[in-house]
Amino acid sequence: MKLKELASLINGEIIGNHDIEITGVSGIHEAREGYITFISSKKYLKDLSSCKASCVIVKEPAYGLNITQLKVSNPYLAFAKLLEHFYIKKREPIGISRDSLISDKAQIADNVSIFPFSYVADDASIGKGTVIYPFVFIGEDSSIGEGCIIYPHVTIREKVKIGNGVIIHSGSVIGSDGFGYVFEENRYYKIPQVGGVIIEDNVEIGSNVSVDRATTGNTIIGKGTKIDNLVQIAHNVKIGRNSIIVAQVAIGGSTEIGDFVTLAGQVGVSDHAKIDSATTIGAQSGVMGHLTKGSYSGTPAIPHRDWLKAEALFSKLPELHKKIREMEEKIKELERRVPND
Repeated sequence: MKLKELASLINGEIIGNHDIEITGVSGIHEAREGYITFISSKKYLKDLSSCKASCVIVKEPAYGLNITQLKVSNPYLAFAKLLEHFYIKKREPIGISRDSLISDKAQIADNVSIFPFSYVADDASIGKGTVIYPFVFIGEDSSIGEGCIIYPHVTIREKVKIGNGVIIHSGSVIGSDGFGYVFEENRYYKIPQVGGVIIEDNVEIGSNVSVDRATTGNTIIGKGTKIDNLVQIAHNVKIGRNSIIVAQVAIGGSTEIGDFVTLAGQVGVSDHAKIDSATTIGAQSGVMGHLTKGSYSGTPAIPHRDWLKAEALFSKLPELHKKIREMEEKIKELERRVPND
């Protein structure tokens, strides 16, 4: 495909040869002749000296380079769109496999693909253009919207409502029982988890994620939120729109998380916590109580700047401890030299 054709797809300005034939897209180090790559920052300009790509996507023109450039407002976004253009094939619907088990009471829309060995229970519904891969379980009274992709070995329990354009990766469980027990007479009595889960439009859920159903009401994942692998979301949690939940995060029950929140890897959030919109929590932090808008790190989480100062001091503690011991010895020596009254 000619570079000038690609430029029109991503609204780019060509600096150099308009007629280069582009045959693929890749990162700087993997690129070869005929490929297009990108840099998101000027600090990566040094990597272009050994790059074999025929074109590089840039935000601002880089002078003195012997390589055609394609100037765009957001190189990373342009790179993503070109990857999609070159490598993501449009899925043609295959219909319902005879080796799947579909209830007569289920409602299946047009152009749905259901692969072998999947199960769809009574009163479940699947929207137009959705793809259900092998070994997926869809429970009673659950609904999946249009244009969704449910990868193999996903379990969607009863009373789960999934919007349009949702992607759920392999091994995830949506609607597992919340962890609720009451202790009486030296044993734990299970509290029935009779609520549901609502996954709004354009949410993506990674592999091996557990989203627990609510005790009553619903656990809610807001529109556009992206959840990485190995995340635990407990019962009655509410996550807002366009938030990012990174791998190995665990969120306790009845927590409220706002819009555009980022929880970095291995963050732990206590039950009944509240995190305001546009808040960022650093990796391995522990969240309790109410965090207002800002950036936080540490356990318990404190403002990120304060945490950086504390970490700087923490690394000096052995040296400070040694100095204190030396001062104590000097004080004792001085006290021994002073005669008693």
